[in-house]
Amino acid sequence: MKDRTRTSSPKLSRRGYLLATGAVGASALAGCTAPISNTTVVTTSAEHSSPDLEKWVDEVPRPGVVEPTGTKEGQPHYEVELSEVEQQLHSDLPPTTVWGYGGQYPGPTIEAEQGEPIYVRWKNMLPDEHLLPEDTTVHPEMIPYDTPGSRVVTHLHGGNVEAESDGNPLAWTTRAFEKTGPEFEKKDYYYENDQPPATLWYHDHSLGITRLNVYAGLAGFYILRNDHERELGLPDGEYEVPLVFQDRRFEEDGSLFYPTAVPDQDDSVPDPSIVPQFYGDTSVVNGKVWPRLSVEPRKYRFRLLNGANSRYYNLRLLEYDEDAEETGEAASPFVQIGNDGGLLAEPVEIDGRLEMGPGQRADVVVDFADYAGETLLLHNDAPATFTGESGGGEGSEPLPQVVLVDVGESEVEDDSRVPSTLTEVPEIGLDGVAEERYLTLAQDVDEYGRELFLLGTENEQSGLKMDDPVTETPTLGDTEIWSFANFTGMSHPMHLHLVHFQVLGRQPTGDYDPAEDELDLDALEAPEPYELGWNDVVSVHPGEVVHVAVHFGEHDGLFTDQTGEYMWHCHMIEHEDHDMMRPFEVLPDDET
Repeated sequence: MKDRTRTSSPKLSRRGYLLATGAVGASALAGCTAPISNTTVVTTSAEHSSPDLEKWVDEVPRPGVVEPTGTKEGQPHYEVELSEVEQQLHSDLPPTTVWGYGGQYPGPTIEAEQGEPIYVRWKNMLPDEHLLPEDTTVHPEMIPYDTPGSRVVTHLHGGNVEAESDGNPLAWTTRAFEKTGPEFEKKDYYYENDQPPATLWYHDHSLGITRLNVYAGLAGFYILRNDHERELGLPDGEYEVPLVFQDRRFEEDGSLFYPTAVPDQDDSVPDPSIVPQFYGDTSVVNGKVWPRLSVEPRKYRFRLLNGANSRYYNLRLLEYDEDAEETGEAASPFVQIGNDGGLLAEPVEIDGRLEMGPGQRADVVVDFADYAGETLLLHNDAPATFTGESGGGEGSEPLPQVVLVDVGESEVEDDSRVPSTLTEVPEIGLDGVAEERYLTLAQDVDEYGRELFLLGTENEQSGLKMDDPVTETPTLGDTEIWSFANFTGMSHPMHLHLVHFQVLGRQPTGDYDPAEDELDLDALEAPEPYELGWNDVVSVHPGEVVHVAVHFGEHDGLFTDQTGEYMWHCHMIEHEDHDMMRPFEVLPDDET
């Protein structure tokens, strides 16, 4: 028997598009699932449902804040262990075995100050045997599946950090650094924190098993603050609440249930097998199943994170009759004050729903003053296979109910505010654009006939593999336009490591051919209100090309100069693992 050390948890090409439109209906069935045990049983989503649990029983917990364990070179030094723990995710479920940072799922929040660097040692103390079945046909040429130990590497998502500390997918380690990947360089990651205050998050990024490690629980908040933000008068303290939205499936014994088979699987497909997407049937918020959130009738600041593997959220607060289980009119709107990369220049009232793709963050203020004594529901109308419009298709499974909100009856004093101006967001100028890159989102099948999503270039529109030579090599100090053209049948949240970009706009793929057309900014559909400011994830919907401006290096006093190899990929983690991820390399400005 392999070691399973545990600790206790505190309560605390255009061809691709045509292929996709015929294939995605079947791929939506990829929420297929199988019991997690030493003997894999192949099951599809139609044959499995999570236990019928009573909703709105447990209160939403708030992740604790981790403290430094010492100093290194005069800066705070954190040591955060990754371990296997038992955690109660619902009062009526037996404890669930999960993987957590700092002994909890989600991991404890790291709070840092702009301009004050920290060191973090992510210490792998996980058991040798993985909690979930691994498909050893994913990147076998790069992953030593026969090496004992669970491989992990932590990426600070949204961090403007040195390449050595970015969490390269091949910089993995096993327990206590016994074995390390070919790109491993250091035990102590250095986070400079010289970027705007923002809601960042950390999560595993190990090549080929990111989907499994994050699903097992390896994720947490990293909040960067500064004095300017504190002086704005926004809700703070107990009235500032981080919320991570995820979807899961469970067995009757409380164990996690994750796909191990593709639809209509035959003997030629590996068992267990990676699946194209994962969609759970149970809402989990901050590690609690179907929870309720108690608030006072006043303003709250919510730092929202879509931490799901594949699911989109399209959110709005609705009035809710809990006894009749019926929704009513729209309630207080979201006032968005920030997104991935920090504060917006000015607040934006979201007229309708707030769209969040996997990996995206939204910093919002909600005023509950007019809803004293009422019950509200955070409602999601995004179908599982998301297209930005109706979406769906056969087998798509929506998750409409996210979290219940109980508004207290007693009046309270509220001196918080949302000022009309939040910060200055310098525009990335386009006068000196060094390169315009046309980057395709393509679809194919692998050698086993499984759905495969790829990233390509103007010259290789059908897509390239993760280990193909680097094709994106910006030079430090350059501004570039990256144009993501989606020829698949579903939406993809595209994420760039290291940098934050500004969304220029969208247009149909048929209206822009880089070999023939100049980019006409006036012809673009404007960014959505929640896409203003600094972004590190952008949703690219089917049949559209999204243009973003990216500056590599310091910009108007913000961010830092970094060179080296980083990743860009779809943040649907099943896609990222297989094979929708590519490296880019930032070159020094003196290199020819």
